[in-house]
Amino acid sequence: MDFSYTIFILIIPIAMFLLLGFFYNKIKPAVSGWIGVAGLTAVAGMSYYTAYQYFFNIPKVAGKFQTFFGFKMNWMNYILPKTEDLPERFLAIDMGILLDPISIMMMVVVSTISLMVHIYSRGYMKGDRGYTKFFAFLSLFTFAMMGLVVATNLFQIYVFWELVGVSSFLLIGYYYEKPSAVAAAKKAFIVTRFADLGFLIGILLMGYYGGSYDFMELNNPEGFNIILENAPQKFMGISVITTALILMFMGGAGKSAMFPLHIWLPDAMEGPTPVSALIHAATMVVAGVYLVARMFPMFHFFDDGFALHVVAWVGAISSLIAAIIALTQTDIKRVLAFSTMSQIGYMMLALGVSEYDGHEGLGYMASMWHLFSHAMFKALLFLAAGSVIHAVHSNYLKDMGGLRKYLPITNITFLIAALSISGFPLTAGFFSKDEILVAAFEHNKPIYFITLFVAGLTAFYMFRLYFGIFWGKKTAYEHTPHESPWSMTIPLMFLAFMSIASGYLPFSEWVTADREAIHGHIGLFSNLGAIHWDMAAIAIATGLLGIAIAWFFYKKPTDYPAKISAAFGRFYKWTFNKFYIDEVYLFITHKIIFKCISTPFAWFDKKVVDATMEGIGNKTVDVSKLIKGVQSGKIQDYAFAFAGGVFILVLIVMYML
Repeated sequence: MDFSYTIFILIIPIAMFLLLGFFYNKIKPAVSGWIGVAGLTAVAGMSYYTAYQYFFNIPKVAGKFQTFFGFKMNWMNYILPKTEDLPERFLAIDMGILLDPISIMMMVVVSTISLMVHIYSRGYMKGDRGYTKFFAFLSLFTFAMMGLVVATNLFQIYVFWELVGVSSFLLIGYYYEKPSAVAAAKKAFIVTRFADLGFLIGILLMGYYGGSYDFMELNNPEGFNIILENAPQKFMGISVITTALILMFMGGAGKSAMFPLHIWLPDAMEGPTPVSALIHAATMVVAGVYLVARMFPMFHFFDDGFALHVVAWVGAISSLIAAIIALTQTDIKRVLAFSTMSQIGYMMLALGVSEYDGHEGLGYMASMWHLFSHAMFKALLFLAAGSVIHAVHSNYLKDMGGLRKYLPITNITFLIAALSISGFPLTAGFFSKDEILVAAFEHNKPIYFITLFVAGLTAFYMFRLYFGIFWGKKTAYEHTPHESPWSMTIPLMFLAFMSIASGYLPFSEWVTADREAIHGHIGLFSNLGAIHWDMAAIAIATGLLGIAIAWFFYKKPTDYPAKISAAFGRFYKWTFNKFYIDEVYLFITHKIIFKCISTPFAWFDKKVVDATMEGIGNKTVDVSKLIKGVQSGKIQDYAFAFAGGVFILVLIVMYML
């Protein structure tokens, strides 16, 4: 099968970025919007066609999906020097397009969400001064994210990883005249750069000791013994390869906003709402999950999966902390931001509790399935929130209420997304969450109970949000709210459909750790037959309990929320202030790093290093002033000096004689 056309999946968005970027003052806004939509329609069409050909028309080999290259070229080569422990080795770095189940799945996710955001932005950003520039930035981000998911090796993925960081910086700080937006963009950039330092070190260690950057070579279990021979034990029985994997996960944790590197995500809501849907719901924040999934064989097999245990517990802790914080937030976009962090934690812990072969790899499949379904319903939640903000011109729950009669389409689509993320039966979230819970129950009981508790919290805070926006108190609005234009509501309806339909896709046949089908049959209702109803019943009851409590507290105005807040007192204050984690970072940076470390260094640099060099320069100037008369340019001075010199020499000679 020839997949060479997939190179245009990268060429089209970068071409749109260059076109809109260089000529943004000359292209009319309406035209630039249609250029963006047309380009992403082509990209999405090619992604869907690739997925169809790969999953339906290409036969498996020995029951497993094959790997193809849509494009591959050698980029650079070098020789690793010989050492006492390692022989001389040849290391090649390629650039290309790797097509396998998870890269094709991610192509579909990125292209679908990006297309919906492009369509939605035509209405949401209408009248904005930087309309064309905004679409240029969207195209750049799409190019970077697509390059990341189809990368053939670690070095290539790192290049696009950084480009994703740059483009997200531009989009978060799009409203550059707002100090809060500029601060949020800088915060996101700095935090993720710090995490990416660990990623880079991990990549270098992997290349040196693993002998390759190529995913095909690194993830081949048959070659692990050779890698282990070249990777000596370094610290507390942990091989250098495992250390490299943990460092690489550090980069993934930063990009996916995992604790404690999550502090940039809530502030990133300063960007336009379509940016939140694209970057912080469905694409960039799942890059860390994708990285672990891409390197999953190594995470699983080396040192008995020690690095994978780290992934599992970081995911579980992040999921729990974010869900608790989301309970008390009043900015609807920040609630969704912490919800995203919590759901990404779900995906991470699912990978962390997964094995490799057959049904034992259920966690891997569940993680990828939840990644796909979450992309649909979380993008829908953000875009629906944008529709609400567009109608009432506020982000805060206190300014909302009773909007269901004004925004009927937004109301229904938001409800569908809220049901899906809550794991309501027969929605997409129900199926993927069920598999995550089963995998956690089979392999790590403590994480299972955390996951189940978070499921209940998720249902509660999502319906707290839903009832607070569309039911709750009757709010008197200065201007009567109205439904968003079709350019904004059509993406909502499509994503609402996908928030249900993606639950019926045969992920257990398509995306598995060892590339072999888990359930072994495909059909519209095959997923229903694979549900573990005993486990699902517990999850359903937990979710319904959360919804019921939210209905009791928030469907109508009551004083119960205030009483509960008062009852929890200090804990409520802590959660509302996000456990003061931002303040801890500020204390460490300002009081310790800046004041105790940077300030003394700055004093030494200024008072010692600079003062020494300035002192040498000043003394040179002073001496020059003293002796400058020697070269006055006056002939009489030179004649006097000559005569004086001769006189002194005569005296010396006479004295010596």
